[in-house]
Amino acid sequence: MQIAKVILPVSKTLAVISVCLVPALVSAKTILILGDSLSAGYGIDAKQGWVHLLQQRLDQQYPKQHKVVNASVSGETTSGALARLPKLLQTYKPEVVVIELGGNDGLRGQPPQMIQKNLVQLVQLSQQQKAHVLLFGMKIPPNYGTSYSKAFENNYKLVSQQYKVKLLPFFLEGVAGQKHLIQNDQIHPNAKAQPLMLNLAYPYIKGAL
Repeated sequence: MQIAKVILPVSKTLAVISVCLVPALVSAKTILILGDSLSAGYGIDAKQGWVHLLQQRLDQQYPKQHKVVNASVSGETTSGALARLPKLLQTYKPEVVVIELGGNDGLRGQPPQMIQKNLVQLVQLSQQQKAHVLLFGMKIPPNYGTSYSKAFENNYKLVSQQYKVKLLPFFLEGVAGQKHLIQNDQIHPNAKAQPLMLNLAYPYIKGAL
């Protein structure tokens, strides 16, 4: 029995080897941050904000694999974001959508049922576009009353459970109430707080990727 020998030209042989050794190119995954002043970097340089720091960390750990789009607006409400989201989804086609909203709704005393309804629609729109959704929770100052505060916080839990969305319970954990981490307005986190906020958010975002 004879075994046929197949001899490839040197150029073709090198081409075959090259194809085997070069890994398949992975298209960059887009992460859309849909938030309010906490993510827009109110009162600080944009490069100090946690969203910019997120892009830097991703670039270090996964070079050229992920693109962060910051669609956050200071003062944004769930209603305002709901009006903007369809175009954002169409434009950027994100693989991951981070919803960091509700704080301004609560501070304005909006009905918890309305806030929940808007959060649901934000999640639904994102999931319909096959995006992996993350929900960042918020808390309201105690002077708004116990019943309102509980109903407000419970919105995030209900939405996350109903739509199987990962929930970061409180995005300002370890920051809120710490004077050295808050700006003079006694509301917004300062530049020192941003790395802490990133450390809270990063495990959830990394898990989604």
